[in-house]
Amino acid sequence: MSATFGRGAATSYQEDLQNSDCVLIMGSNMAEAHPVGFRFVMKAREKGARVIHVDPHFSRTSASATDYVPIRTGTDIVFLGGIIHQILEQERCFKEYVLHYTNAATIINDKYVDAENADGIFSGFDPETGEYEIDKANWQYEGTQPPLSTGATPGETTQAWSKTSGEQKGSKAEVDLTLQHPNCVLNVLKRHYARYTPSMVAATCGCSEEQFMAVAEAMMANSGRERTGAIVYALGWTQHTTGVQIIRTAAMMQLLLGNMGRPGGGVMAMRGHASIQGSTDIPTLYNLLPGYIPQPDSRSKHNTLSDFVQKETTPTGYWANMPSFVVSLLKAWYGGAATPENDYGFEWVPRIDDDYSQLTTFANMAKGEVDGLFLMGQNPAAGAPNSRLNREGMTHLKWLVVRDFFLLESAEFWREGPDNPNPAQIATEIFFLPAASGAEKSGTLTNTQRMLQWHEKAVDPPGDCRSDLWFMWNLGRRLKQMYANSANKRDLGLLNLTWDYGQDQVETLPDGTRSKLADEPDAGKVLREINGYSVADKQQLAGFSDLKDDGSTASGCWIYTGVWPEEGRNRSAERPLSDEVAANPAPRLDWAWAWPANRRIMYNRASADPEGKPWSERKRYVWWDEAQQKWTGYDVPDFPTDKPPSYRSPEKAAGMDAIDGDSPFIMHSDGKGWLFAPTGIKDGPLPTHYEPIESPGDNPLYAQRANPTAKVEESPLNPIAPPADPVYPVVATTYRLTEHYLSGGMSRFDSWLNELQPAMFVELGTELAQERGIGHGDWIVVSTPRSEIEARAMVTPRLHMLRIEGQDVHQIGVPIHFSFTGEVTGGQANELTPMVSEPNVNMHEGKSFMCDVRKGRLAQPSDKPTVKWAKRPQEEPMAGTPDQAQPEGRSA
Repeated sequence: MSATFGRGAATSYQEDLQNSDCVLIMGSNMAEAHPVGFRFVMKAREKGARVIHVDPHFSRTSASATDYVPIRTGTDIVFLGGIIHQILEQERCFKEYVLHYTNAATIINDKYVDAENADGIFSGFDPETGEYEIDKANWQYEGTQPPLSTGATPGETTQAWSKTSGEQKGSKAEVDLTLQHPNCVLNVLKRHYARYTPSMVAATCGCSEEQFMAVAEAMMANSGRERTGAIVYALGWTQHTTGVQIIRTAAMMQLLLGNMGRPGGGVMAMRGHASIQGSTDIPTLYNLLPGYIPQPDSRSKHNTLSDFVQKETTPTGYWANMPSFVVSLLKAWYGGAATPENDYGFEWVPRIDDDYSQLTTFANMAKGEVDGLFLMGQNPAAGAPNSRLNREGMTHLKWLVVRDFFLLESAEFWREGPDNPNPAQIATEIFFLPAASGAEKSGTLTNTQRMLQWHEKAVDPPGDCRSDLWFMWNLGRRLKQMYANSANKRDLGLLNLTWDYGQDQVETLPDGTRSKLADEPDAGKVLREINGYSVADKQQLAGFSDLKDDGSTASGCWIYTGVWPEEGRNRSAERPLSDEVAANPAPRLDWAWAWPANRRIMYNRASADPEGKPWSERKRYVWWDEAQQKWTGYDVPDFPTDKPPSYRSPEKAAGMDAIDGDSPFIMHSDGKGWLFAPTGIKDGPLPTHYEPIESPGDNPLYAQRANPTAKVEESPLNPIAPPADPVYPVVATTYRLTEHYLSGGMSRFDSWLNELQPAMFVELGTELAQERGIGHGDWIVVSTPRSEIEARAMVTPRLHMLRIEGQDVHQIGVPIHFSFTGEVTGGQANELTPMVSEPNVNMHEGKSFMCDVRKGRLAQPSDKPTVKWAKRPQEEPMAGTPDQAQPEGRSA
């Protein structure tokens, strides 16, 4: 979405789904994985909306939909590309929207070669590196020069720098508003998807032509001036080696239909964790700084702040303000030590020089190349792809710190599990530090719709349990104290960090003694610093437009500026006094706060026509008020408030002055939505179908079978099944259950949830069960080249046998929640999944792989004592498991 629209987050909010005339859910089982938000889909259906579920697995979402279409996992681009083909062939796009608000009329230079003309490879591919040279002229606009840099290319969950090629030199791309030029984007798009016919979709996806055409017609009929359709996706799209491109196909489709920036439209990215959006905003990602600023890279001539800013700042559009964002971030981090003379401490920011994503890191760990690891809220021994390889990697560590609620698999892999480990042979020293739960600490969560919601601590954590904030703050204090006398230049970044988050008043107990939580930092101070303040007088900043590049402002994350705009006002904690819902389509702007600037629908300038008038009264949302000479409406306008629709940029204009009054996508340097992405995507300017790394056959379109830029981690523990391998003929996909959560690190220690879902099972269709002689409830073994697990069989018609390219293909569904610790145990899905990744965001392909299924059980391991301790620690320090002696040479 970042390469298409300019930002990588969900474009709307869940409540707005009730304003949709058609909701297409793909890559998501929203009814079971996000049941609270799903009620708004049901409200839309009550009003007469079409609700369509396209998924390999019939679920409660399917049962609640008006239409269900089964497809083979990993073929989503074919299905969506087929809809794009129908939109263009039938001339059903929202032409006025497309002409003004997208780059459909922009001309691509003649150096570009499409995958359709090169058997699945775009121009610029280097077979030796397995990468595209997208900083050259291969994908660029006519009339421009290649960009100085492609900038960050983070894809689905992050912002790509939207550098339209050549604008660094003041040149502008050539356009053809008649859409007749053969190389204008719209015609390139037509040729690219010309073969995505209904028959090709049916043959590749396994659905019928009639089912596909019903979905295409529903989306086209429910788009335009009077109607809007929404798309909802989740991990079922992201966990593929083409994940970013699947999402981009949907985003392009929404641009063609005119559904972006409008009520009832958009692309709703359903995040899987309470604050996974916050974890990318203020990132746990190795290649980003807060606010989607790229991490300095030693390979990219990021030697000085000037080098960095010159290389990574786009001269037009809102990202022209990046110098203000970067300098304010450095001032927040380093305070008075950050001065113009020392580049505001830019040299203290670590540089990256390689791929440090999770999959590569664990593959390197298994080679003995990593010494130590912190795990906080993560469980790779069970919850990451090819968990056997992950556990092998952890046996090579010198030390491992696990902070969590329970002794889950990543803390226990050394003494129990499917590997039948021998503790005497594992030298890893493990420290388990008990963590506080969400109800036992204060702070914010940033949810799936970019909304920050503050929660107060309800109770003190038990025993030695502490919050993550407590741990990181006190660890930082101790490190700063340890290095206080260091004369090494490399330590200045640590020593100069601002670290003043302590409580102003130390909490005491009723008897006057010091509270055990006296060293708990103030989460409000952290959020106030993230919001930002003026350096001179420490006054909170009202919005990111107040940020400066002269060192006079500080902000820990520019996109969050405005959440704490003045002393005493934490907008993330604000709640309306009444639960009364405002008249649709008005959002509740008084309920918490959403970035950016509390906008609930991004790009909402597009809800009005080029002249600033609502496309229709029914879909009225944001519009230009001629009398007041400003944008107004139900939401915070995602556009300069005083820029009229008639504004046209002068020659060589910079920053936002270069964005015309009818260009809603202000994070892009041309203000347009990108149907064709000249930069920002590592595996092609247009999405195209590639098979999963493991699949039942060849690519029906090209000789290039799989994504040529996908990465397969090389390891003897990560073997890959070849295409159409008769040993592994069954397609597998993973999914989640409402009653459990991720790898089960919290839910399998909860007796109430375990009563609802007490055992691991695998879902398989009736045809496959009959072929293998498997009955409902029988034990079965599922095997892949990497491992095998046992489970109970759930024989059901909810998974269909599909006819794919003339052959019958079976699919099975594997829940992801079970493993070897907790109150209930069972075979874990990630024993089966491969360690392969998508090139833009390094996401693994857990939603499509090949396997085999047989009746029976695994050979039982030899009897050996195991430890089961499901209770959280209370008052005793965590020196070891109660009444359990530690093996020699080990600590817990």
